[in-house]
Amino acid sequence: MATTHADDANVYYVPHSSPWPIVGAIGLFITMLGVASWMDGADWGMWVFYAGLAIVLFMLSGWFADVISESVAGKFNAQVDRSFRMGMVWFIFSEVMFFAAFFGALFYARTFSVPWLGGEGAGAATHEFLWSSFDAAWPTNGPSDLNGSFQTIPAWGIPLLNTLLLLASGVTLTIAHHALKAGHRGQIMIWLAATVLLGAVFMYFQIYEYAHAYGDLNLKLSSGIYGSTFFMLTGFHGMHVTLGAIMLAVMFFRVMKGHFTKDNHFAFEAVAWYWHFVDVVWLILFLFVYVL
Repeated sequence: MATTHADDANVYYVPHSSPWPIVGAIGLFITMLGVASWMDGADWGMWVFYAGLAIVLFMLSGWFADVISESVAGKFNAQVDRSFRMGMVWFIFSEVMFFAAFFGALFYARTFSVPWLGGEGAGAATHEFLWSSFDAAWPTNGPSDLNGSFQTIPAWGIPLLNTLLLLASGVTLTIAHHALKAGHRGQIMIWLAATVLLGAVFMYFQIYEYAHAYGDLNLKLSSGIYGSTFFMLTGFHGMHVTLGAIMLAVMFFRVMKGHFTKDNHFAFEAVAWYWHFVDVVWLILFLFVYVL
């Protein structure tokens, strides 16, 4: 049986008899089974997918609830805190590499693939014999003109507004963090609520932008290399903003319950790291997807 002596620096707290790993494994298996069956045309695949997703969400909520209760009970020492911090650092690093892959795909397409198809460099023969009518200009839906012509979204409209919203949310979150360190719980709640609200407004305008792109501009995920890279980058970023806003909302309710102190609040810091990472990704995305 694991010890709970958090004051012993040489003892690492390990919970015992936790059901969540096996529940998570079962949930993920059912989710992937549902996805594969759904994509294969099985009518029941969608419902299996939703059932598996529900199990995964149940696992996440239960597992995090256990970790929170263990933390509030004082079962974590400095060694556990260091492991949490290192875990969050490596998680954010994995997210950096995740987005680097999509930005790399965008760079490769714009810098190499499209010019080659247009006849530059080693692509002269390809252009001459296969795609002689292709004009190597960006944005493009490819030499086969996938999904027809489309219009792009101007950078200085909703994208600029969303940039300002995320920058403002980074400021409000930083103010909330300083208020937490100073022990001003009321200010923490005000600025955290403002951060969640700014994230929600960002997502509202992102959804509006998608509806406008599909309905009015004929810009879709199937619109060649530009459409696929645009929606992959902005879509995954939007998913991260949604998850970040949910985590910030959880932090808000934990502050209401008095869980954090000015010296013990790593969960808050971890979410703040994540949110600032999302801000930086959007700035890079705004520059290379919308402006350039």
